[in-house]
Amino acid sequence: MARTSPDLAWTLARAHLSRRRTQNLLTVLGIAVGVMVLIAALSLTNGFTRALVDATLRASPHLSLTAFSPAPRDPALEAEMRADSRVLAFVPFLGDKGLLTRPATQGRPAGVDFATLFGVTPEAAQVLHLAPEESTLLRTLGPGEVLLGSALARSVGAFTGDEVRLLNSTQRRTALRVKGVFNTGNYLIDSGYAFTSLGTLQKLQDTGNITGYQLRLRDPDAAPGVGNDLTRVRPYASLPWQSLYGTLLDQLALQKRVIAFVVFLIVIVAAFGIANVLTLAVFEKTQEIAILRAIGATRPVILRTFLIEGALLGLGGLLLGNLLGLGISAYFTVRPFQLPGDLYFITALPVEVRWTDLLWVNAVGLGTTLLAALIPARRAAGVEPARIIR
Repeated sequence: MARTSPDLAWTLARAHLSRRRTQNLLTVLGIAVGVMVLIAALSLTNGFTRALVDATLRASPHLSLTAFSPAPRDPALEAEMRADSRVLAFVPFLGDKGLLTRPATQGRPAGVDFATLFGVTPEAAQVLHLAPEESTLLRTLGPGEVLLGSALARSVGAFTGDEVRLLNSTQRRTALRVKGVFNTGNYLIDSGYAFTSLGTLQKLQDTGNITGYQLRLRDPDAAPGVGNDLTRVRPYASLPWQSLYGTLLDQLALQKRVIAFVVFLIVIVAAFGIANVLTLAVFEKTQEIAILRAIGATRPVILRTFLIEGALLGLGGLLLGNLLGLGISAYFTVRPFQLPGDLYFITALPVEVRWTDLLWVNAVGLGTTLLAALIPARRAAGVEPARIIR
């Protein structure tokens, strides 16, 4: 009997499942719906996170190296950055904050707003990932010209060719001509950033120093390591984009965990369906189980029988749920979910399916269904044949 027990367990499991087809089908569908929703929700959340990060990094460098105190350009550091294969491009910059105003004209009231101003060289067009026409404007910034974020331009009421006045953090004033506007899709950047030429800002501050360097990397995720390597023996502070937008990334990660937990409750509810089906089967098959035990079937054989039933129901639900979840993700890839651009930073929600998420969903789903099957399986294995037959 020990040799044939695996075959016996499989035979009994198939026989039991074939007798409750409708109930088994509903159980499989319940698991499939939970897995489908979980995969679709995670894929949409991944897509939203990726789109938001991409929009943020269009007008933000992957890495900023800021000198402890403003200093002239560092030829040794620039040579090392050029030789580093991880660095795609870099640009020296001078930062400042100030108040932008546009005087009132006939039919147009005055406009005013605060801005973070960056003085950059033409290499900034290679560090920032703006639209082609906006990159051209950034690369060709001349003396006394400024490139405004789209929301900042609307707030100030300044259009291309208008003159705006800047009062910087050191209470110095200058007039700038608007060369154009840029739009990243991230309102926080578009409403607060402006770019001018490095010479213009140096002249305003009466200095030949720079604040530091901004870098674009081949792999944005490597920014902390690259920053540590470049600043280990230099008086510079490294600011990777992950630190600059750490709060945003933490909020997105928390959002994903909450969504995954809430949706996973559907899988747990479906797993109770498996427990219900197998519990009913144990009650109905109590006499059959007792007879099997009496003719030599061991407790492990009975336990495996009902665990196999639970595993087959769970695997069927997981397989169908994966197909449906990937199908929905493919649909939203072709026809992205539309979002209001004034509320979110993007107008369409892309989809990103990650194999790590699929593995996690299937592993947890299978584990949950097996745990749900374990209780009725142990009850079945505990049937005493002498008491039942008597």
